[in-house]
Formats: sequence, structure tokens, C-alpha cells
Amino acid sequence: MQNSLLLLLAGVLLAWFGGEFFVKGGVGLARWLRWPSAVIGVTVAAFGTSSPELFVAIHAALEGLPQISLGDVLGSNVANVSLVLAIVLALSGMRVEDDGVRRDWFMSLLVPGLVYALLYDGWFSRLDAVIMISVFVAWLCLVVRHARRHAAALQESGEPVSPGKTIFVLVLGLGLLICAAQFVVRGGKGVAEALGWSPFVVGAVVVAAATSTPELATTLIARMRGHHDVGLGNILGSNIFNVVFIAAVAAFIQPYEVKAPEVLPSLVFGIVTTLMILPGKGGSLGRWRGFVLLALYAVYVAMTLNAGGAAH
Repeated sequence: MQNSLLLLLAGVLLAWFGGEFFVKGGVGLARWLRWPSAVIGVTVAAFGTSSPELFVAIHAALEGLPQISLGDVLGSNVANVSLVLAIVLALSGMRVEDDGVRRDWFMSLLVPGLVYALLYDGWFSRLDAVIMISVFVAWLCLVVRHARRHAAALQESGEPVSPGKTIFVLVLGLGLLICAAQFVVRGGKGVAEALGWSPFVVGAVVVAAATSTPELATTLIARMRGHHDVGLGNILGSNIFNVVFIAAVAAFIQPYEVKAPEVLPSLVFGIVTTLMILPGKGGSLGRWRGFVLLALYAVYVAMTLNAGGAAH
């Protein structure tokens, strides 16, 4: 048990630094492309901070525990909003302006319903995976189209971006994330065996919180620097990327059985927490939403543990 917890801790630290390097390099690349800040958040930053989930999914599937991946991505989506974004909102609130944010919010709201419809039969098949990846590609095309439409109107600002340095930082971050994924899966497997938790519950509660650390770092830094659109875009993009791509990749590698009682709390709370972050008038997200979301996260963890029969 102690060794498993140490592995999880090491995975969290590596995920934090790896995500930081990956996002820094990715944002530098996006600046060079002159993309809007919200698009940077929902694509480059989101994909970078979701990389731990991607490598966890691949590693877990190859290890014969793809359920950890599904628990991880669904749990991460709830943690991203009701823990990560909630902390930022509780501290100071947030204001967003880019029109693409509402498009990505709507997509995030649809994702849990899509998952429930595809997994209703109790099986995550390769056909389900192909459908989800197709939805992801369609959404990504809309985002890129939005970016290209706005790129011409943006002027490059700040210091020039060095392509060589950017690639080095990206590769460094990628390497750290790969190592982090291996530690997180091994540690999570050990915790599951020691506590008698199912692989899904470990993924939804323990691994999800661990792999959400890059989102927390990115969102906090974006908020401190005044880049609100990057912070919210990072959360929304990560949630879309997590489910319709990462979970699908794991199922494509190894299809598996899904237990509806375990999955349902994550899907329901995914919808509820997404509804809580619909920007109000002027794109404002008040501090009170952060406190409500933190309370919802506590309820979610309790319900997930109960639904998964986590106790001995």
C-alpha cells in the first residue's frame, strides 16, 4: 500500500511538471500560429494537460485494466470542473469573452449523454470507440475552422517564438507525462488491490484527481495572468478530449464490459457540473459557483465509492 501511494505521488509530481512543459511549448507554438487565446486553451493547452489521461488509458489498456481509463476520464471531467475550476472560481471568479466558449460548453454538455447511449448495453466496443472518435474529429474541425477564421485578424505580439526551443520543451514534457502515466497506473492498481476497490472506482477517484493536476496548474496560471479564456477553454477542451478520444482509444485497444451503476454517478455529475459553468451575462462566472461545485465534488466522491462497492 505504501509503495503504491509513493508511486501515485511520483506520478502526480511528474504529471505536474510534464504538463507544465508540454503546455508551455504548446502555447508557444499556438502563438506562432496566431490563434485566439480561447482556441489555444481548448486545443493545445487542453490536449497537453489531458496527456496524462491519454498515456494512462493506453498503458491501462495494455495492462488489461481498461476500466481504470474510463473511470479516470469520467472522474477527471468531474474533477476538472468541480475541483480544479471550482478552486479558481472560489478564489476570484472568472470572466470569458470568446464566442467559441459557448460552443465548447454545449459540446461538453452533450458528451455524457453520448457515453450513456453508447454504453447502455453494458459493453464498450470498438464500434462505440469509432463513433466517439468520429464525433471528436468533427468537433476539432469546427474549432480549427474557428481558429483559422480569426488568425488573420490577430497580430503577433510579445517576444518571438523559437521553434527549436518550443519543440524541445514539448518533447521534454511528453517524456515526463509518459513516465507519470506508468507510475499512476501501477500505483492505482496497488491501491485497488489493497482497499478492495474496483478498477473503475480507483480511476474515477484516485487516478482522476492525480491526472487533473496539470489542469489545475494551467488554469491557476492562466487566471493569475488574466487569460480567462485560456483557463476555461482548457477545462472544456480537456473534458471533450478525455471522453470522446482518450476513453475511445483505450476501448479500441481492448473492448471491455461496463457496469452501469459505477458509471452513472460520473455521467450525472458531469452534466450537473457543466450546467453550473454556463457563463452568465457578460461572460461572468461568480465566486459562489466555485463553492457550490466544491460541495458537489464531495457528494460525487461519496456516491462513486458507494456505487462501486469500494468498501471491503
